Amino acid sequence: MRQLLEIAIAIILALVLFAAFSYISVYLIQLINVFSLVVIYYATSKDEIHGACLGAVCGLIQDSFSLGVFGVAGIAKTLMGFIAGFVAKRINVVPAMRNFVFIFIMISLELILWASLYSFVYSKGLNTGRGVIFLQPLITALIGTALFPSLRKIIKSMYASRR
Repeated sequence: MRQLLEIAIAIILALVLFAAFSYISVYLIQLINVFSLVVIYYATSKDEIHGACLGAVCGLIQDSFSLGVFGVAGIAKTLMGFIAGFVAKRINVVPAMRNFVFIFIMISLELILWASLYSFVYSKGLNTGRGVIFLQPLITALIGTALFPSLRKIIKSMYASRR
């Protein structure tokens, strides 16, 4: 029950950030993928099944805000969440440099998969926001690398204070 509450809070926080970014500038949505950060964090904390399920939920939520085909981001985030959880159980991705490279690869993989699916469904070109979307893996990986250690400490202290 506690994990479900944590996940719900993380998704609500991602929704608030997504809405705030869209209000400030459309380019912020293309630069920072907040839903993917939620998926990667929980996939690395739990396992591949949690990552895939949360990826499906976050992807469908993100799809509901877009004007594109419903499900494209859902499929991309589901696969990314599964792969992130699978790899994180076999390789320690907690150190900062490994965490950065891991998040960068996961976001790049998701972006490539999303763009491929989008191009397959639509015959028109991608809206890359003048190339801004290609910076998404770098910017999101930098934010995730800076944010994840603090989140781990906060959650660890919450569990320690309840015991």
